[in-house]
Amino acid sequence: MSTQNKIGVLITNLGSPDAPTKQALRKYLKQFLSDKRVIQPVVGRLAWWLILNVIILNTRPKKSAKLYLSIWNKFGKGAPLVDISYKQLVALREKFQGDSLAFALAMRYGSPSIENGVKELMQKGVDEIIVFPLYPQYSRTTTESTFDEIHSIEKTEFNGPKVKLVKNYHDNPLYIQALKTSVLIHQKIYGKPQKLVISFHGIPKIYVENGDAYPQQCQRTADLLIEALGLNPDECLVCYQSIFGKLEWIKPYLDVTLKSLPALGIKDVQVICPGFAADCLETLEEIEHENKEYFLTAGGEKYSYIPALNDSKAHIECLSNIIENTLKDES
Repeated sequence: MSTQNKIGVLITNLGSPDAPTKQALRKYLKQFLSDKRVIQPVVGRLAWWLILNVIILNTRPKKSAKLYLSIWNKFGKGAPLVDISYKQLVALREKFQGDSLAFALAMRYGSPSIENGVKELMQKGVDEIIVFPLYPQYSRTTTESTFDEIHSIEKTEFNGPKVKLVKNYHDNPLYIQALKTSVLIHQKIYGKPQKLVISFHGIPKIYVENGDAYPQQCQRTADLLIEALGLNPDECLVCYQSIFGKLEWIKPYLDVTLKSLPALGIKDVQVICPGFAADCLETLEEIEHENKEYFLTAGGEKYSYIPALNDSKAHIECLSNIIENTLKDES
């Protein structure tokens, strides 16, 4: 496919610290937890600033650094999320080789920054930039936060290129097919479980009450995957993980659910997290290990995590399809 103008594609994701150290984690967490889209404190901004800088940033970085150290270099070099994202970038460049497309990678928090990604594309003389956050399900806490940063940069840095935003792809047929393929490949090795647990990162319930459509898109993804796999509703569960703080989050909670299943006779489960385009600390430590311990301690017997789509062939086909459709919309 050729395009008349030179178009840049900015692939983005959440990000990771630059190193598995307390200092690097403090810097990363400060940027992440200072984002008004991520944290909408009920205590007020000043009180949250004090809690963040006096308590959280003096306690959490050390613990988080140890967790990151346990997964560092697991997929190559550095943080898995960033390393896998670069592999995705390389695969997409190869897929569109010969077209007048330029690609760059950026992280919402940490390195490489969105600002640097935009500048990299502008230096290549692009006329337009497609911003493609690899969040299948839209949320104000993730997708819209990325767009906030783009709009902020646009006001000061852009001089000509227009911007096209990819808001979500939660029901893209190739995305659902890629998820189905990953489940079937996993089950060829580990067999079919009693329950397939489809888990997404949670958000506070009040965010949803204020209009965030995230859980509806999560449920839609889950419904389409269940349909594609030909499963009955009683063979699956939809849950939400990574709950913290005192606010009520959207339910059911993954950890609570896993602890309760063995008593109901469910002792063989597999967990997939369709909201992650690349494996990261949350999937590799919290889902694959921490939640496994919860389940086994409660009496479960068999637990496995189905890896994220990462740079699999089916995933790259999906991402390429979304880019192609975005280009068609521009023509």
